[in-house]
Amino acid sequence: MAKAVLLLLVLVAPLMISLLPFSSLALNQDFCIADLARGDTPAGYPCKPQTGVTADDFCYRGLNTTGPTINPFNIGLSSAFVTRFPGVNGLGISAARVDFAPGGVVPLHSHPGGTELLFVIEGAISAGFISSLTNQVYVKTLYKGDLMVFPQGLLHFQHNLGNDTAVALSSYSSANPGLMILDFALFANNLPSDVVSKVTVLDELEVRKLKALFGGSG
Repeated sequence: MAKAVLLLLVLVAPLMISLLPFSSLALNQDFCIADLARGDTPAGYPCKPQTGVTADDFCYRGLNTTGPTINPFNIGLSSAFVTRFPGVNGLGISAARVDFAPGGVVPLHSHPGGTELLFVIEGAISAGFISSLTNQVYVKTLYKGDLMVFPQGLLHFQHNLGNDTAVALSSYSSANPGLMILDFALFANNLPSDVVSKVTVLDELEVRKLKALFGGSG
């Protein structure tokens, strides 16, 4: 009987390992560098062969400068999500940097896959989020060295309060927290303008203007 159980374990173990999410594999082994070429899956990216892993896989310099400008919001955004920093695959962590020009705004958006922790490096920022249960808005003015947390999936925003550039660093509880910006979701789509007008109670002419601004159609 003992031999039969041992044989069963030997046969089943490889199958069980193959069925584990790649995020679980990262917790059951030292790491799981994302093999981006093999594509994402619901369980995360497959692991890069360990023989091909180098120290460079654990280092990312993409946050050391201002990222590309996002118009019309007047901010620069650079991210260290798994698609840019494969070393965070399966580890439940990632990061981003936002540079706010004077008047710069991070519009209402959400991260479906992770909670965000914002740390202000320079400047003064107004930041807040909206409760999905009560629509209560929680807003704080943040200064250099302050932290604020934005719970997973909730709409939140930030904007620069000063006349100089403000800089903030965000960390996330997921290697790929996702990003949905409300303005782009509403006005960069191909939903007919009259339908958008009906579901948002906005004037159709205003919807058409916003679609032109954000690159939508319909």
